[in-house]
Amino acid sequence: MRVAIKTLLVVGLVVAAILWLAGLGGTVDVRMGEWFIGISLPAAIVALILLFGTVHGFLRIVSWLRGWPARRRQKREARNRAEADRSLTRALVALAAGRAEQARIEVDRARALAGDTPHLLLLSAEAARARGDEEGATDAFEKLAGREDSRFLGLRGLLRQAEARGDWSEARRIAAEAHKAEPNAEWLKTARAAAALRERDWGEALALSGPEAPRAALSLAAAEQAEDPLKAAELERQAFMADPAFSPAVVAHARRLVDTGSPRRGRAVLREGWAAAPHPDIGAAYVAEEPDATTRIKLVDELTRDTTNHPESRLLRAQVALQAGLTGRARQDLQAWMETGAADRRCYDLLVQVERADLGDEAAREKEPELLRLAADAPAAPTWRCRRCGAEHNRWKPLCQACDTAGEIGWSGEAVRPSEARAG
Repeated sequence: MRVAIKTLLVVGLVVAAILWLAGLGGTVDVRMGEWFIGISLPAAIVALILLFGTVHGFLRIVSWLRGWPARRRQKREARNRAEADRSLTRALVALAAGRAEQARIEVDRARALAGDTPHLLLLSAEAARARGDEEGATDAFEKLAGREDSRFLGLRGLLRQAEARGDWSEARRIAAEAHKAEPNAEWLKTARAAAALRERDWGEALALSGPEAPRAALSLAAAEQAEDPLKAAELERQAFMADPAFSPAVVAHARRLVDTGSPRRGRAVLREGWAAAPHPDIGAAYVAEEPDATTRIKLVDELTRDTTNHPESRLLRAQVALQAGLTGRARQDLQAWMETGAADRRCYDLLVQVERADLGDEAAREKEPELLRLAADAPAAPTWRCRRCGAEHNRWKPLCQACDTAGEIGWSGEAVRPSEARAG
């Protein structure tokens, strides 16, 4: 009904316009030299309208003809995209089903139809890796990395490849580039730190590692690599502050203070480290600068005042007492340690030396077999041991050569704390 009404209104308006034009008077004269054309005004208006419609229609036809190749290309591209999407879906299904070769065929078909789009390049790389074609995967990842919109995806794939083949130098370079592309990617800091550890660059590993990393060990390792003495001193201080119970850092920081003219501060650091976790290296460093045997005994008494019953305290007191010729005092500490039932082999080995110094070699030989038997049955002396694989080391190292793990070498006797010693 509405259409009929609209049609009637349009017809009415046209008829009204025609009647209005017919009612107009006047003529339009066109003169060209001796030529003269006269036409009524209504006819001239109708002629102009028809001319405008004809020209407009002609221009529309020309425009349609000119746009025909583009429309045809768009239809072809849309058809290719639809087919490429179907090939992409088939490739995903094939990859999920473990059919790597079929996935490659579908991806190649999709790339031929839609070109090297980022998602097709990524899928092509994964399909290549699934069938063991690392070169093909590298090619796809490099093309991804060469595009501005997918650079990070390509770099991440190249990083995984470098890590898989153990090329840590290349992994560090790629990870640094990827971090520039995506500064907020936290996992990249972890990847860069792991690569730095593999490359033994302790300074960069320390800078990139999080709070859960062995910062004391990394700081001390970085200090050993530092060429600037001031930088090395600061790193040693950081290592000590990170873990006052870490004896290598304690000794290194204290030695640096002594060498730079601060022996009192150095000994204060050693006392703090000993209080945190007594260790033979700390005890040796505490008395190293004192040549007088009697004064060394006083220094050791001062150092072990709050850890009297700790095994390391007893052993250190016995050692300096023996060096001073006080065999009775040395024997007293060693026997007290034996009575706890937790004496290790060092106790019995030192007791043999005490007997020799006290009784002489001939008389001591009668007691040695019994002491050596007790030493054989006693627990082994504490040593530096990797917490990851259990490998033993004769000194602390930043890296376990057995399992290639950084920051995991610890003192096997460090579980005994001063609080336990005082409780005993």
